[in-house]
Amino acid sequence: MKDRLIKVLDRFEHLTAELSDPEVIRDSRKFQELSQERAQLQGISDLAHKYLELLQRKEDAEEMIQAGGELARLAEDERHAIDQILPAIERKIVFELLPKDPHSGKNIFLEIRAGAGGDEASIFAMDLFRMYCKFAAKRGWRVEILNESFSEKGGYKEVIASIEGSEAYTLLKYESGVHRVQRVPTTEAMGRIHTSTVTVAIMPEASEADVVLNDKDLRIDVFRAGGKGGQGVNTTDSAVRVVHLPTNTVVICQDERSQIKNKAKAMKVLRARLLDAQITAQNADRAAQRKAQVGTGDRSERIRTYNFPQERVTDHRINLTLKKLSSVMEGDLIDIVEALQQDEYTKLLSETNDRSN
Repeated sequence: MKDRLIKVLDRFEHLTAELSDPEVIRDSRKFQELSQERAQLQGISDLAHKYLELLQRKEDAEEMIQAGGELARLAEDERHAIDQILPAIERKIVFELLPKDPHSGKNIFLEIRAGAGGDEASIFAMDLFRMYCKFAAKRGWRVEILNESFSEKGGYKEVIASIEGSEAYTLLKYESGVHRVQRVPTTEAMGRIHTSTVTVAIMPEASEADVVLNDKDLRIDVFRAGGKGGQGVNTTDSAVRVVHLPTNTVVICQDERSQIKNKAKAMKVLRARLLDAQITAQNADRAAQRKAQVGTGDRSERIRTYNFPQERVTDHRINLTLKKLSSVMEGDLIDIVEALQQDEYTKLLSETNDRSN
């Protein structure tokens, strides 16, 4: 760990020097990149200075103990005090050294689609969307619906929304996958429990720098909006469909009365989908995980089960079961999120240790 921290400090000092270089200052893009890297290293740099200082003090104390004399007892007390402090600092350092998700500070796009289960699946899709909206409200996040498609019973066939706020991607990225519900539908006359599924996708917002779109790769269609848009929305050709031809990715946005606004929102969603595809392609492990989670929406594929008769919610990835389903559906997701975060940190720590051994 000592050698690694020395390298971190060397890099931090090098970045500090570079940011004082007039040529770097004139290059706004490079200056911003280096500034961001330095800011990311600030925390570990402060810990490294403290940790290395304590190690040096401990070495000095051990030399005094070996030398004996009047100061040996004081040196023993010093070493004991340092030994009490070091483990906590080491844990903080290990946490700071874990690989950071480059998209952790971004806003997100939330997509929810009804899977297997017909009308009940669409009704639960709406229930899940309300759950995420309530979770977002507890954190002061802003939720905006970009497109919605309704079933005959009033549930969602599909809904796409943007969520803006601090830690939106960090906290909700674990929600991507198939969510299974077990309950008696309101449409069930015999009182039988049905099992339905809904797919959820969480995508980090992508900037124009993250994903470059060429006009020749796009087909943009306009048409009259439908659904519950209200008076005025569906009286003009304001809805926009954007097709990314190389990947056949299709995005529709019709929430706004303005064609220009709908196009801008559709382009944002398109960039997010393409960025998500890039991330998946670059990470084989994540690709396998995404396939297992999202799949086809079949009942046999799920990351979480919501069992209403038993008031139980179970996250199958970490074998977590909570008997507080009503509370969860009101947006109380934090216990599940924190458990998933802890599981991720544990796995990252294990991988880091394996690489260092």
